[in-house]
Amino acid sequence: MLPPPSLVRYEEPTMAETPLEGKKPNAQNSTTEDILNSILPPREWNDDGKHYIQYVSSTPATRLDVINLQEELDKRLQQRQARETGICPVREELYSQTFDELIRQVTINCAERGLLLLRVRDEIRMTIAAYQTLYESSVAFGMRKALQAEQGKSDLENRIVQLESEKKDLERQIQDLKAKCEAIEKRESERRQLDEKKHAEEVQFLRRSNQQLKQQLESILTSSAANAKK
Repeated sequence: MLPPPSLVRYEEPTMAETPLEGKKPNAQNSTTEDILNSILPPREWNDDGKHYIQYVSSTPATRLDVINLQEELDKRLQQRQARETGICPVREELYSQTFDELIRQVTINCAERGLLLLRVRDEIRMTIAAYQTLYESSVAFGMRKALQAEQGKSDLENRIVQLESEKKDLERQIQDLKAKCEAIEKRESERRQLDEKKHAEEVQFLRRSNQQLKQQLESILTSSAANAKK
């Protein structure tokens, strides 16, 4: 399978019997080609049962090559519809290839400068990876908090429904108790009125009895006095 297009300049691919082994760059003991191959390892792939290797180009770059690199970068950013702002893997990939091509161009003229740029590139990549991990962790944390908040909201809504149901039950109980109180008050009022009527009747009866006894007593006393005069 052929490798994807790259902004890094490579030589024409060649067939090989076995895959290459990676080497660490060392400006003192290696040639420029060795350093280039260590900084930008050769691309390897199999096609139709054959193994191919494509080394990075060791041809020095001209001013026109740099201008063409910039134009090609802009062209591919537009073709692949890379976002201009925010996180964009496409834009990151193309700019990373552009930086690698610049490292290649610098290394051909000065291997030490190329190795230093390699350190800068790797440090940038580690920093970006750290920020990406932090971003993903923050997103995951935010999602957890959002889910917890949503769950908390759901719990509160359920609690509200439960409290409203309890409120309705209590209101029904209040109405029942009010009805019972009114019934008791009505019953007691009727009983009190009945007792008062009964009491008034008893008082009236006693007054009439007392009046009758008084009249009877006066009559007896009158009779006794009349008999005494005779």
